[in-house]
This record gives sequence, structure tokens and C-alpha cells, in this order.
Amino acid sequence: MISTKVRSAAPRHARTVTHGRARGIYLPRLADATASSMATYGIPLLVLGTTNSSSLTGIAFVLTWAPRLCTFGLAGMAVDRYGPARVFRLAATTRALVVGLVASALAMTDDDRTLGLVMFLAACAGCLTQFSYIAAESVGAVASRDAGDAAHRVQSVLLGIDQTAALVGPAAGGLLLQWGGPSGMLTVIGGLSILSAAISPRMRQPQARKTTAPAPQGWRTGWSTLRTLPALAWLVAGLAFSNLALGLLEAATPVIVVKHLGRSSASVGAIWSCAAAASLLAVATCRIMIDRWGLPRVGRCAALVTSVPCFLIAHADSYQAYLVLIAVFMAGDTVLAVVLRTLRSHLIPAEVFGSTLSVTVLLLLLPYPLAGLLMALVDPTAIQTLITVCAVLQSLGLACALTYGIRSRPHRGKHRR
Repeated sequence: MISTKVRSAAPRHARTVTHGRARGIYLPRLADATASSMATYGIPLLVLGTTNSSSLTGIAFVLTWAPRLCTFGLAGMAVDRYGPARVFRLAATTRALVVGLVASALAMTDDDRTLGLVMFLAACAGCLTQFSYIAAESVGAVASRDAGDAAHRVQSVLLGIDQTAALVGPAAGGLLLQWGGPSGMLTVIGGLSILSAAISPRMRQPQARKTTAPAPQGWRTGWSTLRTLPALAWLVAGLAFSNLALGLLEAATPVIVVKHLGRSSASVGAIWSCAAAASLLAVATCRIMIDRWGLPRVGRCAALVTSVPCFLIAHADSYQAYLVLIAVFMAGDTVLAVVLRTLRSHLIPAEVFGSTLSVTVLLLLLPYPLAGLLMALVDPTAIQTLITVCAVLQSLGLACALTYGIRSRPHRGKHRR
């Protein structure tokens, strides 16, 4: 006789991390983010050292990012269906396996096949990085819901981890590639991947509830959920315009610094190192500011701090002024990211978080290739005008986002355990 009893199950994203935040969330996130950053920026360096071709290096860089843009819906659907912890462990373990196999093959193959293996590794690493990132973001959202009014503290730590990995990963990959060769760099990437899988969080189900809802339908579910959350849609749109300005500045900075300001290429790296340091400082201080003045007020101040330098950057006539303005811009943009991630963790329903997160992250990343296209089409003499136009769009987008999106604030105490 077949039982007609409905199976009780809470949504997978309602589950709670069993370990503490440092052991269950922050350490796995740090190991995985560092491995992902090293793979993203180290594999193109490996291609450059092997082929000495800038075009092939660019293709390798595209191969590390293109799969990420193409697998958003699949990654979100997998996280919603199987749970973020399981997807995180599987993605990290698979990446370690692929890196180990490619490293062994590179040691036994000739130069003619090296390029194909490295390109294959770039594509696989990009795809698996997307799965682990969506899963890690979902685990962070669980911790944010558990934290209640202190959700911004969790998100600021997670963003600080991502910024640290973005700063350390490329430098570590370059040093390992220089002193240890391809095998040294790939060994460290594989080791970090194994470590993140081994210490990945275990999650328990706090309470069961009856549900007859079908499994989420991935991409379509994410879009429909976003349409029903106008506050989140306004926030994502505003941050997308801000990312367009940021992407344009990233693409235009080498031209401005080298061609207009007459500095060396090393000076370009110094600018982004200072910007990363300013971002980390902003992450460390925004928790105190949000505790004291609240999320809406800090969000509006961050929007102002981000918009004003963007206007001034177009008219900077010295390297020092340009460096300071970029650093201030990045600090404000980082605080805005904390605001978005905090509100996002509360606004998106737990049972469709992975699918909706995939859609929002895709919308936030699409401005970057658009900025590169604009740089390719616009005459170098018109870069300042283009930056000013993007600054106007950014200001309008952030004004609308923080006017209409900030109204739906997290319910105090609702998610406290």
C-alpha cells in the first residue's frame, strides 16, 4: 500500500550552518575564493608564459569568464535542488580533480598539446567557480538570516574575504608561476580546493514543514521571483549602473594613466592595489557605521561617496588625484555592495534563493563586457566624456535604487533563532 503522507521538509536554504561562522562559513569561503582567484588570473598568465601571445592570453581570460555567465541558471537550480553545502563540496572537489589531472598531463605531454590542456582547464575552472560561488553566497545568506539585525556584519565579513582573495590570488598565482612553474601554481590551487571541500559547512534543518511545491525551475524561477520583488529589482538596477561606471574605469585606467598622465604600466597596478586597500578599510568600518546610523542612511552616504568621485575622475589632471579618486570610488562601491547583499539575503525567499541569486549576479556582471565594448568603440579622446555620461547614469540609478529599493527593510527579529 502506497503511503499518501506528504513528506515534510523545510527549504534547503532555510537550513542552518551547524558549525560556527568562522569554521563553517568564513574559512571555506576564504579557501575557495583564493583558489578561484588564482585560477581566474593565473591560468591566463600560464598561457602568456607558454605562448608569449597576447591574443591567446585574452582568449584564456575569456574562457575563464564565459562559462560563468553561461551557467548562472544551472548553478542556481542545482543549489536550490540539492542544497548549497552539497553543491559547494562537489564543485570544489571536482575542481581539485581537474586541476590535478591537467597538472599531471602537463608534466607528461609536449608543448604542442600544452595549450589545449590549459584552455580546457580555463573553461572547467570558470564553470566550477560559478557553482561554488553561488553555493557559497547561499550559505552566507543562511547565516545572514540567522543573524537577524546583525546580517550586515556577516555580509561585510564575506565581502572582505572576497576582496582579500581578489587582492592575494593574482599576486600569489604570479609568484608561484614564476618560482614553482605551472605545477607549483596548479598544486596550490588544487590543495586550496581540497581544503575548502574538506572544511565546507554542514547544514541542519531547523524545523520541518509540509510542502507540495515543485522543484524550482532555475532561470525562469529567478526571473519571476525578481519581478515580484520590486525593491530588489531597483537595487540590482542601481548597482548595475554603478558597475557600468566601475567597468569603464577599469578598462580606461591603463589608457588614462599611461597615455594621458604619462606614467608607467606599474603605476596602473599601484592604483588598483590602493583601491583594494581602501575597499578592505571600508568593509571594516561599514559594520560600525551601519550599527550606529542604520542601513538606509549608510547606503545613501555610500552612493554619494561613489557618485561624486566618478564625476571628478573625468577631469583629474594628475596621477595622485586620479589615484585618490579611484580609491574613494572603490570604498563607496564596496559599502554599496554590503548594503545590497544584506538586503538581498532578507528579501529573496529561501526556497528560490539560488535561482534568484543567479539572475541578480548575472545582471550585475553584464555591465562589465558592455563597458569593454564601449571602450573599443569610443575614440580615446572622448574617454572623459564617456566617463561623465556613465557618472550621470550611475547617479540616477543609485538615486532610484536607494529611494525605492531601500524601503523594504529586513524585519527586525523575524529571522532570529
